[in-house]
Amino acid sequence: MTGPVLIVGAGHAGFQVAVSLRQAKFAGRICLINDEKHLPYQRPPLSKAYLKGEGAPDSLMFRPQKFFTEQNIELIPDRAASIDRNANTLFLHSGAALHYGHLVLATGARNRMLDVPNATLADVLYLRTMDESEQVRLRMAQRKHAVVVGAGFIGLEFAATARAKGLEVDVVELAPRVMSRAVTPEISAYFHDRHTAAGIRIHYGVQANEIKGEGGRVTGVSLSDGRVIPADLVVVGVGVIPNVELAKAADLPVASGVIVDEQLLTADPNISAIGDCSLFQSERFGEKMRLESVQNATDQARCVAARLTGEAKKYDGYPWFWSDQGDDKLQIAGLTAGFDQVVVRGDVAERSFSAFCYKAGKLIGIESVNRAADHVFGRKMLPANRSITPEQAADPAFDLKKAMA
Repeated sequence: MTGPVLIVGAGHAGFQVAVSLRQAKFAGRICLINDEKHLPYQRPPLSKAYLKGEGAPDSLMFRPQKFFTEQNIELIPDRAASIDRNANTLFLHSGAALHYGHLVLATGARNRMLDVPNATLADVLYLRTMDESEQVRLRMAQRKHAVVVGAGFIGLEFAATARAKGLEVDVVELAPRVMSRAVTPEISAYFHDRHTAAGIRIHYGVQANEIKGEGGRVTGVSLSDGRVIPADLVVVGVGVIPNVELAKAADLPVASGVIVDEQLLTADPNISAIGDCSLFQSERFGEKMRLESVQNATDQARCVAARLTGEAKKYDGYPWFWSDQGDDKLQIAGLTAGFDQVVVRGDVAERSFSAFCYKAGKLIGIESVNRAADHVFGRKMLPANRSITPEQAADPAFDLKKAMA
């Protein structure tokens, strides 16, 4: 391919495209358009180690400025405004116009905002960017009682950290269990028990109706059942919205993401979309899907870079995820939605077990708690379309290493 490669978005997906292009000896111009003031950085630690106070901002950066200079990757601190597909031109908010040979949309996603009265008070915070994480770290040191809206990964990661730092913590969740859309009931039950044992109060089947405030400060959260929970800090984790507006304005097909094919190309052969904003056709799973994970972002980035340097292939990454909540590490290999049988392997009481998830007798995913070997097993077996029987998974004497071999 000839012509400059412009990459909109400097998260995991955007950064990896630039790096992979250079690793594949692409010699053309690469521009990484970054709408944050920081160097490109890792996001997962923002709600995990970094939130606990482990490490300075520099520890989050993918690479120092010297790397981008040496690799001749241009970092452009600006926001993309519009695309002229006929002229292969990207316009920035600053007024600059950049010509491209290929455009990669790695625009990611943004927080879904809490739509209730007083949700814009200063002590109502979100946790997705470095600046947001800094605000949460600062407030945690100054506040005494936090209410978390949403019992997903982000909400529970924050809740565990806040409780460990001595804050009173209440979690509000509309669903009947924690992480209900992501994990099995067995895993939900374990984390419910762990968090409540730490003193976190979890309120199911209710939602926040209003943020109570006085003098511009948060004083509590009013729930749909009429209760009011006292609070001086609210952290919201109710999901994200993919950033598809730039693509939509350029008349590219969008739905719950920017629609791309098996090679991650949009309807325009000069534009790809990857990462959290990409709704891709999965040949492996036989459906369109949008995944929010570091694995998906980086694997899709490598796939696009390979295509742009002459090695076109279908995207076939196998999903995996993780969450650190207090002293527990949750790791998920595969997609467990649609399971009809769960086999627990290991010892829940010893805080080391896995939920092997089956559909019609076939292993489709493994959710592991503090059991890395099972996760590695899933990462190797599932992409190869290999399985073990539920009976084998339930047998503690069954050797997973031999099964992998």
